[in-house]
Amino acid sequence: MILDGKTPTGPIEKTWDKHRFDMKLVNPANKRKYKILMVGTGLAGGAGAASLGELGYNVEAFCYQDSARRAHSIAAQGGINAAKNYPNDGDSIYRLFYDTIKGGDFRAREADVWRLAQVSNNIIDQCVAQGVPFARDYAGYLDNRSFGGAQVSRTFYARGQTGQQLLLGAYSALTRQVKAGTVKLHPRTEMVDLVVVDGVAKGITVRNLITGQLESHWGDAVVLATGGYVNVFYLSTNAMGCSVTAAWKAAKKGAFFANPCYTQIHPTCIPQHGDKQSKLTLMSESLRNDGRCWVPKKKEDCDKAPGDIPEEDRDYYLERKYPSFGNLAPRDIASRAAKEQCDDERGVGPGKRGVYLDYETAIGRVGEHTIRERYGNLFEMYEKITAEDAYKRPMRIYPAPHYAMGGLWVDYHCMSNVPGLFVLGEANFSVHGANRLGASALMQGLADGYFVIPNTIANYLAGITPGTVKEDHAEFKKSIEDVDGEMNKMLNINGKKTVSELHRELGSVMWEDVGMARSDASLKNALKRIPEIRDEFWNNCNVTGEAGELNQQLENAGRLADFLEFAEVLAKDALHREESCGGHFRTEHQTEDGEAMRDDENFAYVGAWEFKGVGVEPELHKEPLKFENVKLAVRSYK
Repeated sequence: MILDGKTPTGPIEKTWDKHRFDMKLVNPANKRKYKILMVGTGLAGGAGAASLGELGYNVEAFCYQDSARRAHSIAAQGGINAAKNYPNDGDSIYRLFYDTIKGGDFRAREADVWRLAQVSNNIIDQCVAQGVPFARDYAGYLDNRSFGGAQVSRTFYARGQTGQQLLLGAYSALTRQVKAGTVKLHPRTEMVDLVVVDGVAKGITVRNLITGQLESHWGDAVVLATGGYVNVFYLSTNAMGCSVTAAWKAAKKGAFFANPCYTQIHPTCIPQHGDKQSKLTLMSESLRNDGRCWVPKKKEDCDKAPGDIPEEDRDYYLERKYPSFGNLAPRDIASRAAKEQCDDERGVGPGKRGVYLDYETAIGRVGEHTIRERYGNLFEMYEKITAEDAYKRPMRIYPAPHYAMGGLWVDYHCMSNVPGLFVLGEANFSVHGANRLGASALMQGLADGYFVIPNTIANYLAGITPGTVKEDHAEFKKSIEDVDGEMNKMLNINGKKTVSELHRELGSVMWEDVGMARSDASLKNALKRIPEIRDEFWNNCNVTGEAGELNQQLENAGRLADFLEFAEVLAKDALHREESCGGHFRTEHQTEDGEAMRDDENFAYVGAWEFKGVGVEPELHKEPLKFENVKLAVRSYK
């Protein structure tokens, strides 16, 4: 099947404005007749629920945390991009559009990226109006940083963690609507199934995580804003509860999963310590503004203290390989470069799984007080975790799974191929392409929530009658029976391995065989091992407790069961895509100097997979990508 993304045509700078005008509207009096289910309350979900509630729709919002305030978005430290051009250094909407297309290695829709770049400026205005405390310069203008993949300063940031401050803005807008009665919140509630009636999304089945009770909720539209799936690697920068469950349950009910092999490995993380670790600490990419990445030139120097290695024996590898971008090379490139140094046995620290991020030059140039002002909170966090003072000794960093560019396929309206099912933020397949530029995740989440979904969902709702299907429909009963049966099956395995042990095994396979560098042989090995681990899960996992109670083991087992099915599709997608692009690097497809080698003739498309059953070959559907405003070119940051 050739998929239709419903992308508008005509001059790209007019596409969103014209398309928005051409869509159907719902009058204010009719909006209150429609009920919308919002699953997830991070930046995309929180902003979306607040905006739809403000418009007058009846919204029910669900999150597994005890408060929408604790969404994973809170952990994003770095910043948010926008084309305001306050520094007057040559930025524009077109340049943000171009940088994003190029940064994603030409594997994104042009119209989607243009819309994102265009509304980015509205996001900043909206957040300032909410009171988000962005950093400001001496003149009172909002201050900017640079992030990887751009030669202009367009990243807006806040003291502390930018994600936290932006989430507080969305959360305040959301709670205002809760107070007004347009939004009803369901905390500590996890979506465990999508209810589809006659091919249309009409509700969800959820589990109350406190009581264990299964509940049905109907809606005229279902919106998923449940984040990414990189916890399939076990060790990642994501919160422990982040999972693929909501998206995968939708996939099993007919929604196509697009480009799952596009996963981003973030270059600026504190390296792993030991085998029992369950989470990796993300450091902000902004650190690469002033920090210089290096490793010893000689293997025998790796055990020396960094201060004992003279300048001439240091390899500033990013500056050497990419002189025009240097330490601001995009994430996929910077991550692979770090791995190459470690593979060359020039890594530093425990297990030789680290590279240095050094501030000696910057401190000498602007003074320690300036570096403290810029990154003080990050340096404090680093010291608390490692007991090392990064003002005196270089940080040690190493790449870690971070962001999923793949996700459920959606059209220009953010609607999946299942009518009535909309997907926002990281949960949908990528507006970013095969790699995401730093500080663009927060931008996408808020763009989808504040400015896209309020317009596009109206176009869908205007064509349907509200409340035609409710919880008394047979599909809701069947969904509860199916979920209950699967949970009881897990509880009755009575095996000898814990969920964490099996998840760690899966993560090891994914990291080694489907990580930063993939090959035909490694992917085929993964596709052999994943079903084996899945079989062991269903035959030898030990899940204690009962279904009808607070049971975190059961929660985690359900999430792992979904990862064990989804991981196979991820590996199949990576195997079929015989090229390297962005976060998908196939060792068979690289240039002489180790850069990604795309195949535009055969792979300039979105690959969307249709679920056919566990262990059954999924069906591939394609959406061709057309480039009318940007010329396809070999990506270079040299």
